[in-house]
Amino acid sequence: MYWSMRYTEQVVERTCTMATESTDEKKNRQLLEQLLDKPGNGTCADCGAPDPTWASYTLGVFICQSCSGLHRNITYISKLKSVLLDPWSDSEAEFLASTGNNKAKARYEQNVPPFYYRPTHTDCTLLREQWIRARYERNEFACLERQEPYSSGYREGLLWKRGKDNGQYLSRKFILSEREGVLKYYNKHDAKEPKAVMKINTLNATFQPTKIGNAHGLQLTYLNDNSTRNIFVYHMDGKEMVDWFNAIRAARFHYLQVAYPGASISDLVPQLTRNYIKEGHMEKTGPKHKEGFKKRWFTLDDRRLMYFKDPLDANARGEVFIGSKENNYLVLPGLSSPCQGLNWRFGVTIVTPDRKFLFACETEAEQRDWLAVFHRVVNRPMLPQEYAVEARFKHRS
Repeated sequence: MYWSMRYTEQVVERTCTMATESTDEKKNRQLLEQLLDKPGNGTCADCGAPDPTWASYTLGVFICQSCSGLHRNITYISKLKSVLLDPWSDSEAEFLASTGNNKAKARYEQNVPPFYYRPTHTDCTLLREQWIRARYERNEFACLERQEPYSSGYREGLLWKRGKDNGQYLSRKFILSEREGVLKYYNKHDAKEPKAVMKINTLNATFQPTKIGNAHGLQLTYLNDNSTRNIFVYHMDGKEMVDWFNAIRAARFHYLQVAYPGASISDLVPQLTRNYIKEGHMEKTGPKHKEGFKKRWFTLDDRRLMYFKDPLDANARGEVFIGSKENNYLVLPGLSSPCQGLNWRFGVTIVTPDRKFLFACETEAEQRDWLAVFHRVVNRPMLPQEYAVEARFKHRS
């Protein structure tokens, strides 16, 4: 809000002073406008957002308004000005002309590991801030020894973990071991046996600050007997939390390299971690379609549609596998059967080879959104490994 107000104030200020702009200022402003059209400068150097309107005249990069707020946390490294609204000196404009986003990328991203997560403008503030600090403040990608916290193959530390039953966050010891292929946590710091063992091959991590209610909140998900188990954790230190996230990605990357020796890096990287396709509330009824509809929290994770009583539940109440239309999976608007106890009017029906699942959304907009993501899933052909997942679902049911 502050920077939005500041930006508005600058527009008014600049409008009032345009008439008194010096020849040099006008020349430099025109130069900066031309620089924005050069390759690489048309998107934010940090998050890739289009049409950046700010620049760091000490780093030589063009950035978006959102990332400019994060650069203000490292003012001893990055000095900012609005490209179009602030006056620019000859030396500042010339420095930007001699650098720009592509040159800065070559300098600050010399050795970014393939598994390291590069955030976009849609990612949470923590990921974007730590990416900015890693590049400009800590020079992690120019000094390989500074990558050890997430690239050594072993990580041990304390995280605050949400209790499964009482919802309280307590300090727990976590150990990530690539050699063992697991992430473990212990209820007591001196315990000899872990409380849970999460295998790297089914482990996922995704930042969920809003859902968890903490800016550093991370959701860990793994399979236990083919059922999804959630663990919610955070750390007060943002760097520590992002290091854990990238250490998990590193472990996953090295596991997949062994599991799929012929796969390219570009094929493996999208499989390291994933954000959920969609989450939100819907109502559902039982398998006989005679029970009353109950409000549940739904998470669509690839082809798994899971539902929970509460968004922070450790275990799903149930899961639905959504295959492809070639395998007789369909998604239909509305409800295909007469229903009782329906509170929300906007229905969605998922047809599988075995049964129909009926859901209801509160608004028509939510119905459209759910239908759109379900259609994308069923329109995508199934991969060979997904047939094995489907078989486990049928065996379980």
